[in-house]
Order: sequence, then C-alpha cells, then structure tokens
Amino acid sequence: DLSDVLFLATPNVVENIPSALLDRMELVTLDGYTEDDKVAIARDYLLPRQLDRAALTADEVHVTDEALREVAANYTREPGVRQFERLLARALRKAATNVESGKSEAPVTIDEPDLKDYLGRARFTPESEERTAVPGVATGLAVTGMGGDVLFIEANRTDAGQGKGGLQLTGQLGDVMKESAQIALSYVRAHAAQLGIDPRNLDGTIHVHVPAGAVPKDGPSAGITMVTALASMATGRKVRAEVGMTGEVT
Repeated sequence: DLSDVLFLATPNVVENIPSALLDRMELVTLDGYTEDDKVAIARDYLLPRQLDRAALTADEVHVTDEALREVAANYTREPGVRQFERLLARALRKAATNVESGKSEAPVTIDEPDLKDYLGRARFTPESEERTAVPGVATGLAVTGMGGDVLFIEANRTDAGQGKGGLQLTGQLGDVMKESAQIALSYVRAHAAQLGIDPRNLDGTIHVHVPAGAVPKDGPSAGITMVTALASMATGRKVRAEVGMTGEVT
C-alpha cells in the first residue's frame, strides 16, 4: 500500500526542485557545517577512524588542527565532510607508506605546510585580492547549497559614442537581481555628486557581469555590491579586498 510509504529526498539546492513537486513536500532545512564544525568532526571522529583503517596509531601520525582547517577551507567545497574524509584517508595512507618504506620515521606530524606533499596543491584559493585589484570589481556574499560563498560583481562601460547606451547584464541573473542592477545604477547616478563621480563617467553602455555564468543567481542582496562596483568603476578607485557585502538597495 503506497499510502504507508514515506519518501525522503535530500537535495542541496531548493531552487532546482520543480515548483509542482516542491508544493507537495515538507521542507526540513539543515545547515551545512561551518569550517569550525568540520575541524572538530575531523579531529574527534574522522581522524581516529582513518588512522585505524590505515593501521596507524595517534602516536605514529599526528595531524594538526591548522592542517585540518586548511583542508576544510582550501581543499574542499562541500556542505558535509565526505570529501574531507577521503583526503584525510589519502594523507594517512601516504604517511603509512612513507613510514613503512623508511622515507619517514615515526612519529610523523602533518602540519599545514606539509599538505602539498601529501595532497598536492590546494584546489581552491582565496582570490578576492586578485579579483579586486582593478577598479569596477566588488566582492559580495552569497547563500549557496554549501552554506555560502563569495560572489564577484564586475562593472565596465563603453564610451558614449559606442553603442546605444543603457545597461547590459550578463551572468545568468534572475529577475530580482536584474532589478537590483537597474536600481544600483539609478542610485549611483542620483548620488554622483555625493560619491565624487563625474556624471559623464556613467554615460554610454554600462555592463554589469557576475562570473560563473553557468550558475543561476538571484536575490536582492547583491544590490549594495553592485552599487560599490559601479562607484568603483566611475571613480577609478579599487574596492578594498578584505570587505564582503550583502544587502538590498532601495
């Protein structure tokens, strides 16, 4: 009897669920683990389990909290810890092999600088400073299926004599985000004098791009980041690399 069957589905992103199906579901939202959560889980549960599977003891191989934090931050991008555990297992297997072959002597300590030897280069590196090194690029904060991430907004313009002018948007933006871009441009134009902007710097076609064009993006919270990117472009001043923004502009 199908009336006695309870189906449990575990998607990562709500936006990808068809609306007709979503209407028939009861949602239970569980947040992904933070970096601190992952380090604690790895130290207390994953590391002892993988040490046992690699036939090692805690006295033979020690992994520092700094190394665990580096794996969580720059080697994985996930809401859970599955990939984290796989990488931990790989590092411990290599440590066991090195001890067995005589390449290393127990006890072995795996610290953050040692990860390159055990796991290779980090897959993800902080890029805010590099991306915001030119005027017109600002860093926003985004909600994702993995908790959150940074989102870059890039603004540029063509001279008034080229093209028909107006606002051009790219990067798989939803309707709300498109409206945010229009509001941001109107805001910057209305407050040009206050922001120290020559109004002529807002003539021509203004192009706002949000990278990762294959990933749909929507929501009002990019408004402040768009204002900052446009103001940066119009003034020629770079945005501070260590600042991330989120919030709507009205």
